[in-house]
Amino acid sequence: MATTKNSETSAGPMDTVLLALAGLVVVASLVAYYYFESTPVVVRALGILASLGIGAALLYRTQIGQFLWQFIQGSRGEIRKVIWPTRQETTQTTLTVFFFLMVLGIFFWSLDFVLLLITRAITGQGG
Repeated sequence: MATTKNSETSAGPMDTVLLALAGLVVVASLVAYYYFESTPVVVRALGILASLGIGAALLYRTQIGQFLWQFIQGSRGEIRKVIWPTRQETTQTTLTVFFFLMVLGIFFWSLDFVLLLITRAITGQGG
């Protein structure tokens, strides 16, 4: 009987270290953003963007990051397969939904009004 290797092996110790380091970089940049309040906002925002890039690079080096990247690539391929509606189809659908919302709104308003009149007649409350 041949044994096959499971493709979903657990993350190694190096992956754990890289994931922790990526999280630490991002958290440190957030702390630095608020610690250096006197620094211009643009510089602080660029620091956050840079740390997100470094964190993403560290994440990519892990097995989880590789799996996530493959998932994103697969999702992009699936999005390309979607047949998006034309402008005319979108407009017609929007108008149809709006029309039925108005009809149902009037129906439920009328139902509420009739039930209110019935409740007032039964309980004798109201003017």
